[in-house]
Amino acid sequence: MFARGREETSAFPTFPTKHNRHAWCIVIGRIPILDVAPVLDYGTAKAAAGETFPVSATVPCTGDGVLGVRALLHDPQGHRFQAVTMRESVPGSDRYSAEVALPAEGRWTFAVEAWIDPLASWRRNAEIKIPRGQDTELMLEEGARLFERASRHVPRRPALHRVAAVMRDPTRPAIERLAVATDPGTAAELATDPPRDHVTRSRHHPVVVHRRRALFGSWYEFFPRSEGAVVEGPESTHRSGTLASAAKRLPAIADMGFDVVYLPPIHPVGTSFRKGRNNALRAGPGDPGSVWAIGSQEGGHDAVHPDLGSLEDFDRFVAEAREHGMEVALDLALQCSLDHPWVSQHPEWFAVRPDGSIAHAENPPKKYQDVYPLNFDNDPEGLYAEVLRIVRHWMAHGVRIFRVDNPHTKPVAFWERLLGDVAHSDPDVLFLAEAFTRPAMVRTLARAGFHQSYTYFTWRNTKEELEDYLGELSSASASYLRPNLFTNTPDILSGYLRNGGRPAFEVRAILAATMAPTWGIYSGYELCENTPASPGSEEYLDSEKYQYKPRDWDAAEAAEMTITPLIRTLNYLRRNHPALQELRNLRFHDTDNPDIICYSKRLGNSGGANNADTVLVVVNLDPHHSHEATVRLSLPDLGVAADSTMLVTDHLSGDTYTWGEANYVHLDPHIQTAHIFTAVPTGQPS
Repeated sequence: MFARGREETSAFPTFPTKHNRHAWCIVIGRIPILDVAPVLDYGTAKAAAGETFPVSATVPCTGDGVLGVRALLHDPQGHRFQAVTMRESVPGSDRYSAEVALPAEGRWTFAVEAWIDPLASWRRNAEIKIPRGQDTELMLEEGARLFERASRHVPRRPALHRVAAVMRDPTRPAIERLAVATDPGTAAELATDPPRDHVTRSRHHPVVVHRRRALFGSWYEFFPRSEGAVVEGPESTHRSGTLASAAKRLPAIADMGFDVVYLPPIHPVGTSFRKGRNNALRAGPGDPGSVWAIGSQEGGHDAVHPDLGSLEDFDRFVAEAREHGMEVALDLALQCSLDHPWVSQHPEWFAVRPDGSIAHAENPPKKYQDVYPLNFDNDPEGLYAEVLRIVRHWMAHGVRIFRVDNPHTKPVAFWERLLGDVAHSDPDVLFLAEAFTRPAMVRTLARAGFHQSYTYFTWRNTKEELEDYLGELSSASASYLRPNLFTNTPDILSGYLRNGGRPAFEVRAILAATMAPTWGIYSGYELCENTPASPGSEEYLDSEKYQYKPRDWDAAEAAEMTITPLIRTLNYLRRNHPALQELRNLRFHDTDNPDIICYSKRLGNSGGANNADTVLVVVNLDPHHSHEATVRLSLPDLGVAADSTMLVTDHLSGDTYTWGEANYVHLDPHIQTAHIFTAVPTGQPS
C-alpha cells in the first residue's frame, strides 16, 4: 500500500505481533492518506483526453511539521507522467486537492503522496523564534544541518552548502543569517526536490481516459425514412425516404454545428400487430410501423430496412457524414418484433407465459403489442455472443457510437461484460445509456461502463431544480457519469415546450448547450414543434415513431420560422470556447429573482486573463414574461479580484458592458431570452 521514498519512508507492518493480534486490521502509514478521490467502490473513475478533473485526499498531519502533498500520475505503461502539487482546499480542513489533466486515452493510474517537509517546518519556526531571540543559535544550527543534507542529496546544488556556512558564521547578525536561509532564490533551489521525511504513498487508483467525443459533442437525431418521403397514390400515402435522400440533410445539420448524427433503428420493421399512426393498434395502408419493432422476413438487427436501401447505402451515408465532420451514432435496441428471425430460430431467448405465448413488452398499463422483450437468463452465453456479433457488425460499417435503448431493463452484468469486451479491442467505441429510470440505476449503468447518460434535464425547469440537478451532475457524479442533455426526444415533449412557444425552445437550447459539454436535439426542435397527441401528453401528435414526417426545411427557413440561427451560434460558441467543453467547471451566481438564473464556466489560469476562457450566462426562465434582476457575481470564481470589474460581450446581441459584483439585467423572452457573455477582467476597481 505504501512506497518507500528516497529520504525516509515510513509504513507500518500488517502482520500480527503480540501488540497487534488482529491480522485483518487496516494499517495506516506514518502519514494518514484518507478518502482519496476520484475512487469508486464499483466501476472506475472516468476522464476524457485533456479534461481537467480534481484529485483530492484528506491528509491529517501528526505533529507540528509542515506537510507536502502531491498527486503522482502514471501513464498506461506504468511510467511516471507527472507529479502535481496538492494544496489545502480550505485552511484547517486537512483536505488537499489539485486539478490535473491526462493527455491521451488509456487506463492511467494516480496515487497521493505525502511527507513532512523538514526545511519548511524549520523555516516556519525559525521566523517566529529567531526575531524574538529564542534558541537563536540552536535554531540556526538545525537549519544549517538541513541545508547540508539538501546539498548532499543533490550534489549539483553547492549553493545550499554555502547557505549552511553563512548560517554558522557568528560574525553576522542572526537576522541576516536567517534572511539568507529564507531568501526566495534559496527557496527556488529547493522547490523541485526538497528534503522529505516520512514519505507515505497511497495505493495506485485507476482512471480510464476516453477520447474527447465521450465528453464533448453536439447531437442531432433524425429519422432517415422521413427525409425525402413523398405523398403518392389516391389515398395520399407516403413513400419512405432512403438513406440516400436522408444524406441530403447532412450539410444543413453540419452547418448548424452538430458533431454526431444519431439514427433511430434502421432495421426491417415487423408487420404483426404493427402500430398505426398516433400509436393506433391497427396500421392503415402504407403505415410504416414503429422502427423499434425490429425484425421481419427481410432480416433483423444486422440488416437495413429495404425501403432505406442497402448496407452499401449505409456505408455511403457514414462516409458522407464523415466528410462533413460528423460521426454517425446508431440505436442499439435489444428487442424484437413478432416477426424477427430470432423468434423462430431462438425461442429460448424470450419469456414464455403459462399459456405458451411469448410475453409482450409492457410498462403497465401500457402494452407494446408489436414488441417482444428478450430474456437474458435462459441462454445468457448464446444471447451475449449474438449481441456482441451485431455490435461488431455495425462497428465494421463505421459506427463508433451506440445509443442504447432502455439498458436498465437488461442485466447490468450483461452491459459490464459487453462494454468491457468492446473497450478491450476498440476503446474508441462509445455507448450512450437511454435510461429514464430511477437515479440509482442511472448511476449504476454509468459505473458499469456507459460513456454517457441521458438525464432528467427535460423535467428540470425552475431555477432551484436546475441549480440542484446540474450542480450534482457537474460535481458529485462527474467522475463516472457524463450527462447528455437532450432538449427533447421522439418520446419526450415536455410541458415547458408544449406551453412556452418559441421562447421556451430558445431557453432550453441555451441551457442544454452551455450547462454541459454534450447536448442534443431531436429533429423538428429547430421548428419549435410542440403539438401534443392529447392535452398534457408528452407524446407528439402525428409522432414520427409511427409514420413518415417529411418537413419543408427550405420554406421554414425562408419564412424565418426556425431557431436555426440560435442553434448555429450556440454550437459555434461551444467549439470556440474551451470552457464550454468541460463538465466540472459549472458555477452558479446569485440573483434576486427566481425566474432569472446565472451561471459561469471558466477554464484556464486562475490568476489572470491571458490564457483563461470565461463564459457567463444569464437566462430568463419564464418564456411568457419579462423579468429583471440584480445579478451578484462571485468574482473570484471568474478570475477577477473582488473589487474589480470585467468587460463582458454578449454573443447574442453584440452588446458590451462593464460588470462588477452587482449588475442589473432585464430580459424580455420575446426579444432576447438570455445573455451569453464572454468576460475579460479590466484590471479596474468597481
